[in-house]
Amino acid sequence: MANLSDKLPDNAPGKFYVDGECIDCDQCREAAPTLFGRNADTCKSFIQRQPTTPQDLELLQEVMNSCPTQAIGDDGA
Repeated sequence: MANLSDKLPDNAPGKFYVDGECIDCDQCREAAPTLFGRNADTCKSFIQRQPTTPQDLELLQEVMNSCPTQAIGDDGA
């Protein structure tokens, strides 16, 4: 489960985030390239754009559920 206190600084402001447990597996970026980006310096993914449509939200939830390290979180807000 993602830890809000370990939220990466590259994440776009909003409810969803990637934390430091990211292992740069590329799964989230492959599945949702408009929502996730990669910091080449840290080799970590991040939320580059928060979901804005029901389809975005559904895709993000699918990616979150399939993250091998559970590094994608929801701040509960």
